Amino acid sequence: MLHPSYSDLMKVVNSDVETGEAPIVNSRYSIVLATSKRARQIVNGSSPLIHPKGRKPLSIAVEELNSGEMKILGTEEEEGSEDTENTEA
Repeated sequence: MLHPSYSDLMKVVNSDVETGEAPIVNSRYSIVLATSKRARQIVNGSSPLIHPKGRKPLSIAVEELNSGEMKILGTEEEEGSEDTENTEA
């Protein structure tokens, strides 16, 4: 079993969404895309936002997402920002 689980990660990501608004993440696929994009940033030289327990970039990305250090932008927010920072996937 994966720790944290997909449902736990989805709760963390959607915790900032107010009642009645659409959730940022609706599927496991969105979690996979966001963490893989962040892992690629780490592989390409970005420094981790947390003190990682693991050494693998994907594990670090999952830890960042679970700790709340990394935020997933919705499609509207992503299109509005020209330059994405390391904290956004």
